[in-house]
Amino acid sequence: MTHAAPRSEIHAEFDRARAEFRQLVEAAGPAEFARRSNGTRWTNRQLLFHMLFGYLITRNLLLIVKAVSRLPTPVQRGFAALLDAGTRPFHLINYWGSCAGARFVPLGRMPGWFDAITGSLDRHLDAETDAELARSMPFPTRWDPFFAARMSLGEVYHYATEHFDFHRRQLTLNSQSG
Repeated sequence: MTHAAPRSEIHAEFDRARAEFRQLVEAAGPAEFARRSNGTRWTNRQLLFHMLFGYLITRNLLLIVKAVSRLPTPVQRGFAALLDAGTRPFHLINYWGSCAGARFVPLGRMPGWFDAITGSLDRHLDAETDAELARSMPFPTRWDPFFAARMSLGEVYHYATEHFDFHRRQLTLNSQSG
């Protein structure tokens, strides 16, 4: 479950994830990328793309929280319930999207893209006021094990690296450290 981490902790998480992602992609070879991950239907390459995709999705989640948190509470709950009702299609899109992304995004471009996305999140985090970081809305808890029933904008920033760390442990790369 997420918690509201201080900005400095979130920035440090992004820095660590950037370095780890780059090391994972640059140190592995073709056979390792093609190997199945542990506990998923994805290969290591597909799972690496999914980990990158988690940060891309976070940018969109931030926009959703900023908009939906301004709506009346019953509308917020209805929106989360609607998203929860779409769990099955979400999981299919999530799975096949990561399969397609891994196929079409060159491995050599993934670290740079990861750097750009997390750098963008760093800049947006710095621009948020404390009041904005406290904005919250109900979340579709069936979509992800790290989604809480209600999440603040600050918790969404932190979620990205929780997602990354969870999937990092599922990689079966010989070259990975930790």
